[in-house]
Amino acid sequence: MLSMRKYLFSAGFALLVAFSITAVTRPVFATEIKYVVNNIPITTGDIQHRAAFLRLQHRKGDAGQEMIDQTLRLAEARRLGIRISDAQVDAAYQRFATSNKMPLKQLDGAMAQSGVTKEHFKEFIRAQMAWNQALTARSRSGDGGGAMSEQDLVKRMLEKGGSKPSATEYMLQQVIFVVPAAERSATLAKRKREADAMRARFNGCNTTREFARGLIDVTVRDLGRVLAPQLPADWAEQIKATKVGGATTTRETDRGVEFIGICSSREVSDDKAAQMVFQSEGSSDKNADELSKKYVEELRKKARIIER
Repeated sequence: MLSMRKYLFSAGFALLVAFSITAVTRPVFATEIKYVVNNIPITTGDIQHRAAFLRLQHRKGDAGQEMIDQTLRLAEARRLGIRISDAQVDAAYQRFATSNKMPLKQLDGAMAQSGVTKEHFKEFIRAQMAWNQALTARSRSGDGGGAMSEQDLVKRMLEKGGSKPSATEYMLQQVIFVVPAAERSATLAKRKREADAMRARFNGCNTTREFARGLIDVTVRDLGRVLAPQLPADWAEQIKATKVGGATTTRETDRGVEFIGICSSREVSDDKAAQMVFQSEGSSDKNADELSKKYVEELRKKARIIER
């Protein structure tokens, strides 16, 4: 699995420096359409916000081309069915502030003062989270060279002295309190309370469906065998930190409110586990960078990009 954490938070260290020295009046940006990418407009305001973001990071780059790439990445993620909810973005924004020891208001102010704006930074976060999942999906499919053949597996085992690595195998259960898009603003808070209540009663996967039987629009899915390197990036840390028989905290998603129950876990060292472990170890940041660059180049070749 590709580790894409750097794509989201590598800017943080430069931002910390920039926050301490930036004290300028917030720029006012004009907004006209500069590019149209597959019928999606990119405005001069978008580009100026990205240019301000580059300055904040003390990083060189073409703001217009970065916005074209971001637009292509988001569109590709949507094509793959990847949706990053506002709640996920807000949580990542909060984590960024917390990790940099900043109250949210201070981070909001720094973004406004520099000309980036919190809205632009949040859309950047959304794009990076979505692209992370798109790259992971591509790596697993083998399109990006992520698949490992039997010969590769044997070679890696020999390099490790013939030993086969182990991985934690989870049996998981997903519980979704469905919230239709049209009812989201009216019912999301109520559904979250219901999900929190059920999650508090969770004591193993055998009784989940019994608990759900009297509830409206609750889906229980048995996810089957999932190895640690295969865990979805947005759930992995919580799943690993949750004991067997327990459940992760609830989370708002595009489907509604969800949590994942940990039915069982054990260490396994079969061929599949070895393949996943070795593949995960081999997915360095350099490989991720190369895969991302190649993927975007492919999207650009297929795209219709019009400059106004």
